[in-house]
Amino acid sequence: MPDGGQSTRAREGHIPSSPAATGSDTGVDIPAARRAGLIVTLVLGGLTALPPLSMDMYLPALPAVTRVLDSSAATAQLTLTACLTGMALGQLVVGPMSDKWGRRKPLLLGMVVYVFATAICALAPTVELLIGFRLLQGLAGAAGIVIARAVVRDLYDGVEMARFFSTLMLISGVAPVIAPVIGGQVLKVTDWRGVFVVLTVVGIALTLVVVKWLHETLPPEKRHSGGIGEALSTMRGLLADRVFTGYMLAGGLAFAALFAYVAASPFVVQEIYGASPQTYSLLFGVNSIGLITVGQINGRLLVGRVSMEKVLGLGLVVITLAGAALLVMTSGVFGEPGLVPVAAGLFVLMSAMGLAMPNTNALALMRTPHAAGSASALIGTASFLIGAIASPLVGIAGEETAVPMAVVQVVCGAGALVCFLTLCSQSSSRRK
Repeated sequence: MPDGGQSTRAREGHIPSSPAATGSDTGVDIPAARRAGLIVTLVLGGLTALPPLSMDMYLPALPAVTRVLDSSAATAQLTLTACLTGMALGQLVVGPMSDKWGRRKPLLLGMVVYVFATAICALAPTVELLIGFRLLQGLAGAAGIVIARAVVRDLYDGVEMARFFSTLMLISGVAPVIAPVIGGQVLKVTDWRGVFVVLTVVGIALTLVVVKWLHETLPPEKRHSGGIGEALSTMRGLLADRVFTGYMLAGGLAFAALFAYVAASPFVVQEIYGASPQTYSLLFGVNSIGLITVGQINGRLLVGRVSMEKVLGLGLVVITLAGAALLVMTSGVFGEPGLVPVAAGLFVLMSAMGLAMPNTNALALMRTPHAAGSASALIGTASFLIGAIASPLVGIAGEETAVPMAVVQVVCGAGALVCFLTLCSQSSSRRK
């Protein structure tokens, strides 16, 4: 397994050494894919940004959906739950498919289905139909998430992979910030169906970009020939690797702390601490900028100079300490803190995600060159499912306290740190 502190090297068999080795009959041209540089980065960033766009652009339209389709608020919320569930489960399907048939075919199939499902969402006459096609939209959109990570694993190794994940965070991290703004602007000129029309157009454009610029990155000799049985066996083998599982759980729990923030922050900032929607939007944007900035510091300054395990450990420690500070503040141990200290704690916690998330992905995938698609699927599914379980807990004590949010964040941060220290310690001892 490559050393996190060493320079990137081409894995044997993955980078052809001659033009003939690229094989016009196989469609695999990894040198061309890596030379594309910025284009590949933008394509993969677009693929990872599409799911959050699908979720967050729709948020301002929820009240209108409730009115127009004559449904309850709880039923309308199921359109979000269905999309999130689809994103989680779809990765388990698409990941093994990409290990068997290569990256492009499952990705293009997923994009075509995404466009179809999104277009039907724009035409849905009932909330039940909307829920069903939001589920299909999430299942298909999962292809972009899981295959983007697998393509990075095909193209890069070691510190270069960690740096590339940090760059992807710069692109995909912007999506949750601008998506509600775009959704709000769309609603000014059309109704909620227009949001899905815009997403359909985005899906078509991204599909065309993939067709033109994203090369196949998994050579035929590296693909798995088995069916469902082999896919399940591969996943069992990955989960039996306690170091991989440790990184997967650490990343999933850290992601859950972020989910808790997303789910609770509108209520905490606006209802408990009395901030205006504009102030909340500003704070949300500042926190996202903090995450992106620290992610770039990780990729450009730390990775390659400091071992990824140390950087990851630092990120998890900071997340845990920030969660503990928020718990102390929101529980009123030292009196009512006000918005500024709480906002500062949330900023520190979110910024530390820029150290944790790219490195958990990179360290986990570095152990799995033989099954990057299946490994990426497990990583993504674990993150979404743990996040989906954690996020409803933030409101368990009602609308007058932010303590549940802080409890979820400190528990998830501490759990991620424990998983890293106990399950990944063997890996750490082998690395510098």
